Amino acid sequence: MSVFSIILFTIIGYLLGAISFAVIIARSQGVDIFKEGSGNPGATNVKRILGKKWGHAVFTLDALKGFTAAGLPLFVVYHDDRLAVIGLIAAILGHSFSVFLKFRGGKGVATTIGGLLVLMCPVLLVGLVVWLIIFYTKKVVALASIFFAVSLPISAYFIYGTEDPRFYLGLVLALLIVVRHRSNITRMFSGKESKF
Repeated sequence: MSVFSIILFTIIGYLLGAISFAVIIARSQGVDIFKEGSGNPGATNVKRILGKKWGHAVFTLDALKGFTAAGLPLFVVYHDDRLAVIGLIAAILGHSFSVFLKFRGGKGVATTIGGLLVLMCPVLLVGLVVWLIIFYTKKVVALASIFFAVSLPISAYFIYGTEDPRFYLGLVLALLIVVRHRSNITRMFSGKESKF
């Protein structure tokens, strides 16, 4: 793993992540997503404002960003899982702090899911089960996403152990997602978080 390859896949991952499909699709429908609903440029807010079709489209495209950022170095170029981890984290940071949106962005859940499909599918499956249980019992996407994030290092610990770098990837992803949901956490404690 050379310095050049690290820089290359960090840049590729970040720029992939920085493409905001929520903003692009919302604008194509005459909507400024920053001024509607929660103001978050992500799949959940697009679904809330524009409906299921567009919300699902944003989710799929955001997941594809993570899948590509992790999959490109792993399957196509170097076959190096360390570069795949770097690419995924860069994509999530690009999604959350997009240079094209003055360093604003979404929460990174869909992008994380796309990358986990490449890097640790069993952990992803556990996380999705957790997400579904919380969502269908509480009807709060943010709460389900937070529980999904917290489940990642826990399930990675039991599946891979602490000596596997995927455990630490789970920790980093959990931290990123929870931090990005801090405004949702504040609204939940004040009883103002929207439900589906």
